[in-house]
Amino acid sequence: MLTATGDDPTTVVVVPYDDRFRAHFETLNREWIERLFTMEPRDWAALRDPRGAFVEGGGEVLFALVGGEVCGTCALRRMEEGTFELCKLAVRPDARGRGLGDLLLRAAVDAARARGGRRVRLFASTVLAPALALYRKHGFVTTRVGPHPEYARTNLEMVLELARAPVPEPR
Repeated sequence: MLTATGDDPTTVVVVPYDDRFRAHFETLNREWIERLFTMEPRDWAALRDPRGAFVEGGGEVLFALVGGEVCGTCALRRMEEGTFELCKLAVRPDARGRGLGDLLLRAAVDAARARGGRRVRLFASTVLAPALALYRKHGFVTTRVGPHPEYARTNLEMVLELARAPVPEPR
C-alpha cells in the first residue's frame, strides 16, 4: 500500500484488487476508451473480469483511493517469464493533475519487482500524449512503433527494464 499524504480526507492510498471495486475498474477505463477510441473485444473481457484477466494469472489490479473514494486504477498482467504488461491505467477526469497516475504507475512497477519481474512493457497510442509523458518520466522507452495485432488503437510499445530502472522517490 502506498500513501501520498497524511491522514486527512485528501489522503491518497493505492490498494490491491478487491471485488468491491470491480465496477470502478470498468467505469474508469470505459471513460477514456470510449471518449478517444472504441471498445474492443479484449477490453470487454478485461473490464468485466479483472480478477480473471489479471489477478488470477499472477498480476494485479490497483486502485488509487482519495479519502476512501476510488479515483484511479491500473492493471499488471503477468506475461512470459520475468515480464509484466501494464494495462488499463485510468484516472477519473475530476481527479487528474494530483499525481494519481504517478502513484499507480510506481505501485505497479513495485508489484512487478516484488513478483520477480525484470521488465514491464505496455502498449499505447500516440494520441495519449499525457500518458506517454508519464511513462517516459518513469523510465519507459519506446521499443516498437506500429500497429498491435490485437488492439486497433495501439501504435507503439514501451518497455521499462527493471534492473536498470531507479526506484523513484515518493513526491
